[in-house]
Amino acid sequence: MPLTQRKLVTIIAESALESLLVRDLKRLGVSGYTVADVRGEGARGKRKGDWDQNRTICLTSICQSPLAHAILDHLAATYFEDYAIVAYLSDVDVHRANKF
Repeated sequence: MPLTQRKLVTIIAESALESLLVRDLKRLGVSGYTVADVRGEGARGKRKGDWDQNRTICLTSICQSPLAHAILDHLAATYFEDYAIVAYLSDVDVHRANKF
């Protein structure tokens, strides 16, 4: 089965943004996503996830390149200045390209 290249969008953000991010991704045209609770440390300090206000999520979605870039543009315009959020794109090769 041939592989098709897509983009993996990875968003690491404070958990309070989860419902807003999911809403935005759906409005932009994302057909599926995965959310996981994560822990780590970065420019805004250590986030251990030991209480609700200190939780961090990792939201991922696979999509075509134009949509992936539109997502990053939207995140930059809407969230980057005021929230603890990081987003990046990776190239991925997928089977069943019609799902993405």
